[in-house]
Amino acid sequence: MQLLPILTAVLTILPLATAWTPGACSGYCKGVSHDPSVARRASDGTYFRFSTNNKINIATASSISGPWTYQGAALPSGSKIDQAGNTDLWAPDIIGPISGYYYLTYSVSTFGSQNSTIGIARSSTMAAGSWTDLGSTGVASHPGSAYNAIDSNLISTGSGYLMTFGSFWGDLYQVSMASPPTKVASGATSKQVAYQPTGSHAVEAGFVFKKGSYYYLFFSEGQCCGYDSSKPAAGGEYKVRVCRSSAATGPFVDKAGTSCTSGGGTTVLESQGTVYGPGGQSVFEDPSLGSVIVYHYVDTTVGYADGDKNFGWNVLDFSSGWPVAV
Repeated sequence: MQLLPILTAVLTILPLATAWTPGACSGYCKGVSHDPSVARRASDGTYFRFSTNNKINIATASSISGPWTYQGAALPSGSKIDQAGNTDLWAPDIIGPISGYYYLTYSVSTFGSQNSTIGIARSSTMAAGSWTDLGSTGVASHPGSAYNAIDSNLISTGSGYLMTFGSFWGDLYQVSMASPPTKVASGATSKQVAYQPTGSHAVEAGFVFKKGSYYYLFFSEGQCCGYDSSKPAAGGEYKVRVCRSSAATGPFVDKAGTSCTSGGGTTVLESQGTVYGPGGQSVFEDPSLGSVIVYHYVDTTVGYADGDKNFGWNVLDFSSGWPVAV
């Protein structure tokens, strides 16, 4: 029997597994990096990392690998939005500069609640102590809404701004924003862009990133938190998936052609080795590294508690037309 032709045929058919490990991180990396969003200040090359809790943690570094130094809270007095959760702000997203300002969106809510509002702040430098809270963007939800108004992401399409948001319930939605993107555009309505029709509809943390001629919709799927007290069945934990479209507004499909509103999604990051439950991701373009995905994850050699989560990052290779972590 000639094995070489057979093995060659098998390898042609089967996808090759891609091994990845989180990039190096020194300094302020552990336990303080849930839902990270990173931007590099062009004026001096300083990296700013924003993350959930402590009224939006701010850390800075000279490179994506650190050393990261805690700088303080973006909104030390909490949000001016008069709602439960306005001193425990979640899921920041950074965009800019836009006409001299960086804009930081955040979520005001309590865990498991649909009483949620997305707020926004602005700064000319991103530094701690420089942020002005502008309050609600007008994206909000309540019991009975089609979506939960948390986990926001802003993108410029060149002709305007879009906000992608949502968590569980009807999963991910998108709405046009004004310019600058501090409020929902006049007359705009929200449109569903991703939905998992099975189980608990555990999709959240949508993030749209343009690369080449495509817009890529990254999202986290599965159980995000509480692994130390309620670990899900294998595969039920957080993972990062993606769909793409030639338009920022979709429709988005995965690599197999399945619609993102019908449970589609190609896996980008998932548990492997000592890395467990990667998610809460965002993506940015680095001048030397190229496209970089940042996220949080559990190191199983340390612990599964929410306070044990680490900051992770990887370069993304888009050469196949789909993002692969390297």
